[in-house]
Amino acid sequence: MNAQPPRRGLFGRPILTVTIAAAVLASAALGGVALADRGSGEVAAPVWKVPPSSAPASAPAKAPDTESAAVGESITFSATGDIIMGSAPNKLPAGDGEGFFDSVKEALKSDLVMGNLEQPLTDDTGTSKCGTPPSDNCYAFRSPPAYAEHLVDAGFELMNTANNHSKDFGTQGYRNTVAALEKAGLKHTGAQDQITVTEVKGVRVAVVGFSPYAGANNLNDLDAARAVIKEAAGQADVVVVQVHMGAEGSDKGHVKPGNEIFFHENRGDPIKFSHAVIDAGADVVVGHGPHVLRGMEFYKGKLIAYSLGNFAGGGRTLNSGGVLKYGGVLHVSLTREGEFAGGRFLSTFMNSAGKPVRDSENERGLARVRDLTAADFGDTAATIGEDGSIAPPS
Repeated sequence: MNAQPPRRGLFGRPILTVTIAAAVLASAALGGVALADRGSGEVAAPVWKVPPSSAPASAPAKAPDTESAAVGESITFSATGDIIMGSAPNKLPAGDGEGFFDSVKEALKSDLVMGNLEQPLTDDTGTSKCGTPPSDNCYAFRSPPAYAEHLVDAGFELMNTANNHSKDFGTQGYRNTVAALEKAGLKHTGAQDQITVTEVKGVRVAVVGFSPYAGANNLNDLDAARAVIKEAAGQADVVVVQVHMGAEGSDKGHVKPGNEIFFHENRGDPIKFSHAVIDAGADVVVGHGPHVLRGMEFYKGKLIAYSLGNFAGGGRTLNSGGVLKYGGVLHVSLTREGEFAGGRFLSTFMNSAGKPVRDSENERGLARVRDLTAADFGDTAATIGEDGSIAPPS
């Protein structure tokens, strides 16, 4: 594997790039503070700090696509919200997760399939953010490293790790997750200053993950966010932002201006952040984190999906009551120049076991996204059809 020399970003920090031929993870991005969960599995106050350590070796990359998109043609990516496949040792899905994603495999199919992996893939590292014995109202999730193969079986190709559960079992747990993903041939993004570049039908696509947590690109540092997106735009034809942002809960479906605070944490200003990264060169923003669906808007011709909700909570790890059960698969088509060429939203829900199920008969997630979009965005609201089609405002 041939690693490119790191480029320099804001304040001279190295900007890391994972390409179709290389995957580089900075050891500096692996340290930081793990935060204790409260309530529905979300974070509160810092409970420990660990030093950075060296990154694991990367697995061989997949061969590049041989089919190329012609000038004017588009590529399509799909994306989901929060994914937890289970929590070892006592909350793993039936059959050890075999067929976990079968109901949604068809809905996920696209030129590039992405998801937000909100848990480590690791054995017990002996270090949990919840302590020993676990503190009350704290949730630390992990699935066996072999569960990376379930993601592959579903069709996923690139996972975002910039979220509040990726370091539930410490720096070692995160490093183990990266190693498991790479061993399975999956790309990943989310470490601080990490730019993940992959080639899709001859189009270079850069994906960058953001969250308000240590070790990831900080969505609250807009200057740094602009810098890394400008760098990504210089390396690729198309730039996709994955971002874990916003307060959470069944009553947090609406998007409003201003910072969203949850358990004393600044979960960012979703509108200000999304507009800033688009101004810097991003072509689409994919949001998750509130555990509920949110609406969609267009800014300068670029789509912003503010939250794709819960996609999977295997082992009943995520609350599936009421609107919390609804999620979806977002499909977005972009030209080589990054211009929006079409989109579609396909509804899903979590069943009683937390498995994702395609909601093709009722499309309840779609109805919710349409209502929230119309309520929140006025002239900038995406036009969303009853068939799930997405278009700019008319």
